Amino acid sequence: MSEPVLFSPLKLRGLTLPNRVVVSPMCQYSAVDGFANDWHLVNAGSRAVGGAGLFIVEATGVEARGRISPGDLGIWSDDHIAPLRRIVDFLHSQGTAAGIQLAHAGRKASCDLPWLGGKQLSLENGGWQTVAPSAIPFYEDERAPAELTKAEIAQLVSLFADAARRALAAGFDVIEIHGAHGYLLSEFLSPLANRRTDEYGGSFENRIRLPLEITDAIRAVWPADKPLFYRITASDWADGGWTIDDTVRFASILKQHGVDLMDCSSGGTVPHVKIPVGPGYQVPFADRVRNEAGLPTGAVGAITEAAQAEAILSEGKADLVLLAREMLREPYWAILAAKQLGAAPRVPPQYSRAL
Repeated sequence: MSEPVLFSPLKLRGLTLPNRVVVSPMCQYSAVDGFANDWHLVNAGSRAVGGAGLFIVEATGVEARGRISPGDLGIWSDDHIAPLRRIVDFLHSQGTAAGIQLAHAGRKASCDLPWLGGKQLSLENGGWQTVAPSAIPFYEDERAPAELTKAEIAQLVSLFADAARRALAAGFDVIEIHGAHGYLLSEFLSPLANRRTDEYGGSFENRIRLPLEITDAIRAVWPADKPLFYRITASDWADGGWTIDDTVRFASILKQHGVDLMDCSSGGTVPHVKIPVGPGYQVPFADRVRNEAGLPTGAVGAITEAAQAEAILSEGKADLVLLAREMLREPYWAILAAKQLGAAPRVPPQYSRAL
């Protein structure tokens, strides 16, 4: 039998991933003042011991007001570097590449922890003033975000670049720009959230302006041998919103700006949309971007089975598969999948007796 594609290496710039199994960035809501702690180390480390080729650290705020919740990780201070470096070092010790998702939650920031309800926090109860391209709240009954000024937009570009420098100092191999799920950058992309009339709103070219400025600023400080990913909401699933056709067009442009892979998710820009969730329901987005824009892609969303993941890759629909909830259920998914597909599992010597 030929080697399963899922367990073949993938070279992106100067990085070679040992396999195509990626742990999708998942917020743990367990930081204090943005600092990574033992929970984050064990959460990442267990998936590395479990054989994943790449672990992407959760959405990490480039400024404090860019966090989804007070429990989110941050990278707005040099003080955040050392605890992140501890995680990176352990991932590397297991042969797993280390990625980090740089993020700003925009109008969806200032929320309580999910297990405490996840609602927008009041200013009197630990919340803060959110910002967005336009002063439109996510839910109608929420406090409206402040519309970003052009000076603040310019500052945001610098914040992302500074965060990239810190990610480099922490030893990360991959940066992923979070441009999905209704957070700040996808708010700029979507006509449903961006009603600006200046050069950052209106036309497609104007709405992609800030994401491109941030991409260029990161690429300028991120070494040429290190890959840059971009997570996208490939469709708002809503009339008048961002579409997969927009995504394919944007992917072609991002490729020219030094992005190496598009991580194709969807939804989250506006509430109350009907998304046809099912096994691999977002794979067609990754397929179209890969084969129409010529940009490598990651497929994510309800990928749970080894044969399913292998089929996505072997049929040329994506270059990587990202697993989220399935990795919470089974941290050793990659080891089990390798055995099911007839590949050699990658396990630490301490666990080899269990093979």
